[in-house]
Amino acid sequence: MKNRITGLRAERGWTQADLAKRTGVSRQTINAIETGKFDPSLPVAFRLAKLFDLRIEELFLYEWTQSVFDQ
Repeated sequence: MKNRITGLRAERGWTQADLAKRTGVSRQTINAIETGKFDPSLPVAFRLAKLFDLRIEELFLYEWTQSVFDQ
């Protein structure tokens, strides 16, 4: 899932460790979310959205594929 976290974090001058501390997860988790290797749980997604004062759908972009519609 694509997201805007890297840019929003950089705008605030925060490191991944800073963001991790603010959201209660590890720096490695933030890195995995930012790089798209891991999709956050809903509670983490809500915390991130609240922290950046955005709706979840403004922070994350789900890429629909044809296979989703074929089911």
